[in-house]
Amino acid sequence: MRVALADDEKELLEQVSAIVVGAGHEVETFLDGSALQRALQRETYDIVLLDWNMPGMTGPEVVSWAAENMDTPPPFIVMTSRAAKEDVVHGLEAGAVDYIIKPESDEVIKARMEAAARRNETSKPDTHASYGKYSLDRKAKAITVDGEDVPVTSREFDLIDLFFQNFDRPLSRGYLLSKVWGGNADLETRTVDVHISRLRAKLKLEPANGFVISTVFGFGYRMDAYNDEPSDEG
Repeated sequence: MRVALADDEKELLEQVSAIVVGAGHEVETFLDGSALQRALQRETYDIVLLDWNMPGMTGPEVVSWAAENMDTPPPFIVMTSRAAKEDVVHGLEAGAVDYIIKPESDEVIKARMEAAARRNETSKPDTHASYGKYSLDRKAKAITVDGEDVPVTSREFDLIDLFFQNFDRPLSRGYLLSKVWGGNADLETRTVDVHISRLRAKLKLEPANGFVISTVFGFGYRMDAYNDEPSDEG
């Protein structure tokens, strides 16, 4: 899981970062709301934890901006010392999925973070899945197009499978590197571009076949469906 964490208190940033990393997830930290808002325009996160009072933009302002400007905003958890009921309501009405009143224990923060992530997840994908002309065998990492086997590498399979599971969701190059290559710092985002170019050719990803991987300029890519029934797992 890829987590964004924003708070102007460095001590809290370090505490929550340790919780996230200790749970086996990645974390990127920000000291103000404006920096987080800019990052949301270029990166993909599975969950965002953010303080209420921050320089630049407050937590609720970032949440409201995401609701208005992002097609599929990640789940937001507001962390604050403001405990008044009207503040809780305001944070949730802005679009946050949860509200943590500081200070809170490491165990509770971890549990609330992972609960929010689970609510945003789809059910575990089946071993076999069909998406129009495309059939995936996730155990064998094999794919057929219109009944014909198409040889793909393990990385190529993981990449196309990630797109099929995230219809209409823009995915940043950094997110794709993290999910498919494990966030290897030695790899360049050009690696993603090359693999997507190969997949487009190998799998004939075009409107006539129902699916296209479109470039989101300055950000990454998204899978667009061109049929009425985008997926039929089972």
